[in-house]
Amino acid sequence: MSRTILITGGGTGIGRATARHFAEQGETVIVTGRRLQPLSDLAQQTGVRALVCDHTDPQSLAGVLSALPEQIDVLVNNAGGNTDFDSGTDPDTGAGDEMELVRYARAFRANLDANLISAALTTKALDGRLAAGGAVVHIGSIAADQGAGSYGASKAGLATWNLDLARLLGPRGITANVVSPGYIADTEFFRDHLTDERREHLVAGTATGRAGSPADIAGAIAFLASPAARHITGQVLNVNGGAHTTR
Repeated sequence: MSRTILITGGGTGIGRATARHFAEQGETVIVTGRRLQPLSDLAQQTGVRALVCDHTDPQSLAGVLSALPEQIDVLVNNAGGNTDFDSGTDPDTGAGDEMELVRYARAFRANLDANLISAALTTKALDGRLAAGGAVVHIGSIAADQGAGSYGASKAGLATWNLDLARLLGPRGITANVVSPGYIADTEFFRDHLTDERREHLVAGTATGRAGSPADIAGAIAFLASPAARHITGQVLNVNGGAHTTR
């Protein structure tokens, strides 16, 4: 029986690969994002349903609820990214005067909104629609363990918040987990800020000797949403080629 899968930030990169994966399995897939064009392109290519929504904005999120089905079997909180790349500046540099502190606060909060608040708002908004026996999967980051300013802090916060979410949803048979990627090629994550030297360094840090792909992450998400993973919850699944290991 076909399930209904909602993927936030589904127009590009990991979200796009995940949407394709589930669509190819015959699932009913809905993708959301802030930009209409990549969503429309994906919908035309795969038959998924596309909706424009900014998941950091409660009003935008509330406005899209009427267009969503009454039951969601799998929620993938993929929307987010390092908002420091959008500003083109490093918020951790500069003098500590009042204006610099204001800019720092705005930049820090932007990452919290994009990566933590968006997931919390979306899950809260859909709480009554999450199907018993379903799954919630968030996209974390290796930065939560290795550090990357407010971006790393937001992803670490996401993993910690998920612990309580798993306990809240567990009695309904709903699992809640985090997939934590390392360096993933063929995404818009770094915008145009990734140098060849930095890329080589990231690949060299893996045990597999290669960059990850969006399909690697899509496969991990699909597993956590599958019948085989019904007793896995409150966990962080690292998918980074060994760049960050656990015992």
